[in-house]
Amino acid sequence: MKIEIVAKNYHVNQDLKDVLGKKISKLDKYFDDDSNCKIYLKKEKKDAKMEVSLAYQGQLIRAEAKAENFYDAIDIALPKVERQIYKHRTKLEDKLKKGAFKGEKLFEEPVEEDFRLVKTKQFEVKPLTVEDAIVEFELSGYGFYVFLDVETNTVKVLYLRDDGNIGLIDPIVS
Repeated sequence: MKIEIVAKNYHVNQDLKDVLGKKISKLDKYFDDDSNCKIYLKKEKKDAKMEVSLAYQGQLIRAEAKAENFYDAIDIALPKVERQIYKHRTKLEDKLKKGAFKGEKLFEEPVEEDFRLVKTKQFEVKPLTVEDAIVEFELSGYGFYVFLDVETNTVKVLYLRDDGNIGLIDPIVS
């Protein structure tokens, strides 16, 4: 697997490169040699933020982690990547290295739980611009905000991301 490390506000020392390479090489059992792994490192005030992206034959597996340092962040991000591989293994089995999952259980089979709808809420969807919706969203205190975009006349959703920024979901009807 080819590994590319991109750092922002941080100089990657050889020890960290070695540790990242060793930990990511554990994923070699799933991928052929022509797969790519990009690791984005960003040093913030007190936190180290890491994003691991694996691309293989058009399939993207991605995980983010935030910790006090990059050594801890890789220990958080790597299990997330493995869970995604396991979760999507039926879709990936044809693309991944032959026999990658034979005789191996990454995790115990999840216990099927019956989820049921416990509450339904109805609320007014206001026609707003994206900018006005952001203001309303910030005032609401909720983790998401549904609105009707006046410019496109479509329903959109604002949500609070893990990094504290705001994301926008713009559904496309297929």
